[in-house]
Amino acid sequence: METNNAKVLYTGVTHTTGGRTGESRSSDGKLDIILSSRGSNGPGINPEQLFAAGWSACFIGAMGKAASSLNVILPADHYVSTEIDLVSSDEGFSLQARLNASIPGLDPEVARSIVDGAHQVCPYSKATRGNINVTINLI
Repeated sequence: METNNAKVLYTGVTHTTGGRTGESRSSDGKLDIILSSRGSNGPGINPEQLFAAGWSACFIGAMGKAASSLNVILPADHYVSTEIDLVSSDEGFSLQARLNASIPGLDPEVARSIVDGAHQVCPYSKATRGNINVTINLI
């Protein structure tokens, strides 16, 4: 799909059956997982964990882009730990997120500029902006 000079670079395709207690496979066969409900002791991974992993990976890429724009090299041991909460309220179910970024060895102001810049360009951050509560922490 192309709109406003936008060009699709990649499309991830999965086939899921059984909902939270089912299975999901990608069209290329690289993802083949059992799904589980939150808090389950059974095998599998839940959708919140999958979302957290995808957002963390994307956010790290965006941090690299933001650091580059500031002429800063990220330390090799930088990381992002993402927490996705499934929330129940009077309005129904929703999500909220905390992205906890570690950029050791950098001045805190520079590190904050990097994570703030990453949050502006990360596609996951853009997709959730204004839709869920998101907190970006430097740890």
